[in-house]
Amino acid sequence: MPPTVAEGAKLAVVYEEAKKFFEGPAWNPKEQKLYFTSFGGKTSLKVMRLEEPGKAIVWLDHTEGVNGTWLGQDGRLIGAQAYGHRVMSYDLGGDGPKDPKALYENVELHQPNDVCQTPNGDIYFSDPDFKGKTASAVYVLKPDGAVKKVLTDMAVTNGLIASLDGKTLYVGDSHKKHWRAYPILEDGTVGEGKLFFEPKTESKADPDGMSIDEKGNLYFTGMGGVWVVAPDGAALGFIPIPEFCSNVTFGGSDGKTLYCTCSGKVYSLAMNLRGGAFATHK
Repeated sequence: MPPTVAEGAKLAVVYEEAKKFFEGPAWNPKEQKLYFTSFGGKTSLKVMRLEEPGKAIVWLDHTEGVNGTWLGQDGRLIGAQAYGHRVMSYDLGGDGPKDPKALYENVELHQPNDVCQTPNGDIYFSDPDFKGKTASAVYVLKPDGAVKKVLTDMAVTNGLIASLDGKTLYVGDSHKKHWRAYPILEDGTVGEGKLFFEPKTESKADPDGMSIDEKGNLYFTGMGGVWVVAPDGAALGFIPIPEFCSNVTFGGSDGKTLYCTCSGKVYSLAMNLRGGAFATHK
């Protein structure tokens, strides 16, 4: 186990549902609730909210494929909407979103997959070309609504996140089975990328979502579980998970609970460090 995991901590199932695939976890500190997305084929696309261990409600139905999510600086939930070809924003709380907004829509997108926001308000989202593996991209959505394609050199762009200072963008490649790092330039575009992490493992499970802690350590899902990697690219350890793990986020009242969304299950794991959002959001 990585040293960032609390001593003696073990994975605990906080929700499970057969034949579902869970993704896109995001913690809302105002409610002290975990939100996550649920897939059961294209006819069952939901955003769930964990009310207590073992109990979750359908907070939003018919999501048009909201996959990766992010708690925005305005306290709203940002979602990458795969089949609606949009980046969405939802007002959190209550029985469901009262004010859904499309921040960006483009029917020529493949299927927006994951999303993150940097300290200056820029929103980055991945648009993987799962079929052709030739036209995958990452875009930046500026606070004024301007959108620009910033990254095209990866076969299948998937999960992404920025460093705490907003100067580096980390992106997983589900085809090449590795993670790359790109310097974020002043205008929001990115410079030349480099290979950041490529574990030597027998597991070929696709790299997927990711998170970051208050020290800037990265939490990469895929390849058998969750890989914890220091900002310099050194592996700090590995959290094995029996099911395919799609994504992770930090939550809990003190920010020291790691939530892992997986095939059919959502796990929690006690940590020694807070999530990055708990250090940067006051």
